[in-house]
Amino acid sequence: MSESPREPMRIRHIAMASDHPGKAAEFYKSTFGFKELRRFGLDPARPDFAPRPSGVFLTDGAINIAILKFNDDQLKKGIDYIGLHHIGVVVDDVQSWMDKLEAMGLERVPYDIPPNSHAEYKYRGPDGVVFDITGHAWEGSATD
Repeated sequence: MSESPREPMRIRHIAMASDHPGKAAEFYKSTFGFKELRRFGLDPARPDFAPRPSGVFLTDGAINIAILKFNDDQLKKGIDYIGLHHIGVVVDDVQSWMDKLEAMGLERVPYDIPPNSHAEYKYRGPDGVVFDITGHAWEGSATD
């Protein structure tokens, strides 16, 4: 990990909490032309129902956009919170960044990484905003 990188780290992942990820994804796809990568937990036979957890992953070609109905309250804002949930940044050395963030006194957010999902580590930053760090790009995100 370099102490003063030449270029800033780039956001490659944005997660939004939604009451209905399928309906929200359809809006972003039809309005902005985002491409769907995959979805989970949503039953096409029940289009008006979104269980916990469920979600849809989209991309604009550079950023992975997750629209999720969470089954736990990672933000401490209540399980029914809707809005921006967290951002994600790809770092060059995950352990070095974890050490640095913890030395800064940042709180690591407990998070059970689901099987077959992108491994990431969550921290609570200023104003309680959660961010992820990971060593590899999210599906659908740019690699530079």
